[in-house]
Amino acid sequence: MAASGIVVLGTEQQAAWGRREMPPVEKLPAGLWSVPVPIPDNPLRYTLSYLVPGDTGVVVVDPGWNDDETWAALVSGLGTAGFALSDVIGVVATHVHPDHHGLSMKLRAETGAWVAMHPAERDSMPQRFGITTGEQRHAGMSQILRVSGASEDEIEALLGGGDPRSQPDFRMAEPDVLLADGDLVPLPGRRIRTVWTPGHTPGHICLAEEDAKLLFTGDHVLPRISPNIGLGPSQDAEPLARFLESLAKVAAFDDHDVLPAHEYRFRGLAARTAELIAHHEERCQELVAVVRSSGEPTTWEIAKTLTWSRPWEEIGRMRFAALGETSAHVQYLVARGELAWVPEDAPRVRVA
Repeated sequence: MAASGIVVLGTEQQAAWGRREMPPVEKLPAGLWSVPVPIPDNPLRYTLSYLVPGDTGVVVVDPGWNDDETWAALVSGLGTAGFALSDVIGVVATHVHPDHHGLSMKLRAETGAWVAMHPAERDSMPQRFGITTGEQRHAGMSQILRVSGASEDEIEALLGGGDPRSQPDFRMAEPDVLLADGDLVPLPGRRIRTVWTPGHTPGHICLAEEDAKLLFTGDHVLPRISPNIGLGPSQDAEPLARFLESLAKVAAFDDHDVLPAHEYRFRGLAARTAELIAHHEERCQELVAVVRSSGEPTTWEIAKTLTWSRPWEEIGRMRFAALGETSAHVQYLVARGELAWVPEDAPRVRVA
C-alpha cells in the first residue's frame, strides 16, 4: 500500500516491489532514466539509480553498491537508455551510504567522471573517523553497543558469526565537486539545484530538476518506508531535529514528481512529509511512555521495548539501526526538555 495522500507514478516499480522483484529500467519525463541496481543480501533489494543526460554527457545519481552484480546492472541500464560508459561525465551521491556511493570510485576510474556531494557528506565518510576496514568497523559498532547498555552476549549475538577482517574496504571515493545548498549541478543543458536535507546523514542532498519539476529525494523521503535517523560518529548532536526541518523544507516541492532512491516514484510530497513528521512525534510519545514505565532505562533497553516493523527478536542486524534511531529520538527529547540523562550513568535516561 502507498502512503495516504500520495499518487503512485511508478506503478510498475510498485508492482515489482510487491512481488519482491527488480523493477524495469524506465524512461522518465525530460529524457531521464531510472535504473534499478541490486543491493546484495539486503531487504531493500535495490537502489534506484538515475541517469540525467545533458548537453555534454550523462550524470549518474547514486550509482549503487560496490559489487559486480550491481556494476553489471548499471552498465546494462546505460545501454538500455542508449548510453555507453564513455558518455558518463559525472556522479552525484545524495549521501555516502554504500548502497548509494559504493560504486562511485569504480565508475570514476572507468570513465574519468567527476564525483560530487555536499561538503558535510565529504566530512562524514568512514575514512574521516579511521574506519577503513571491516575489523575497525566491527570494533566501533561493538563499542557503541556496549556504551548503550547491550550485554556482551547480546553484542556477540548481533555482530558475531563472521570474521570482520573478511569484510570489504570501507574507503569511499573522495569528491571532486562540492555541492552546497542552492548550487547547480555542473551539467550544461540542465538546471538541477542542490537542496541540502540533513538528517538521514549530515550532508544528504535532494536534487531539483527545475524545468521538469522533478525532485530526486535519495533516502530523505520514500513513499512507504521511514528513513533511518540515527546517531553515529558522523552525525551532529541532533539529527532528528535536522531531519524534521529538512522535511518541512522539501514540502515546498509538492508540485514536483518525487524520484526516490528506493521503492517507487510518486507525487504528493507535502502529504508524505506531514505523515513522516507525525510518525516521529508518535514515536517520541511512545518513547517517553516507555521511559516513564521503566524508570531509568538504557538506550538499548528502550530500543528493545519500542514498536518496530517486526518483533525485536526477528530484526537481526537491523537492531543496530534501531538502536541508532532510538538514540536520536532520546537526544531530541532531551533537547526538548522531556527527558534527562541520569548524570552518573550516561546511557540511562529518566523523564525530566
